Amino acid sequence: MSAGVSKGYLWSLENVPDKRPSAQTLYAIATALGVTMSSLLGRRLLTNQPTDIPESLQEFADAKRLPDSDVRMLAGIEFRGVRPQTRERWEHIYNAIRMSRTLDE
Repeated sequence: MSAGVSKGYLWSLENVPDKRPSAQTLYAIATALGVTMSSLLGRRLLTNQPTDIPESLQEFADAKRLPDSDVRMLAGIEFRGVRPQTRERWEHIYNAIRMSRTLDE
């Protein structure tokens, strides 16, 4: 596995009640899966809202007349530690989020 842990160890993390991995191991697994540690643990990550809005996001937001709350939400999105770089990518992400709302209904 790209996290550097064996299948057996992963099995034990999932099935042995008192098994506690180190923070380094959790970070390696989360990185290999492309998720945050908080997502891996099923916990909400408490962070400060970003104050800087990338130019490409602002262009997309202006063109689509997005509400400020949506722009701030998008500004906090990163995938594997990198923000989207183009208007098209912001639009793709925004549409995916909007479409996922129907799955919750």
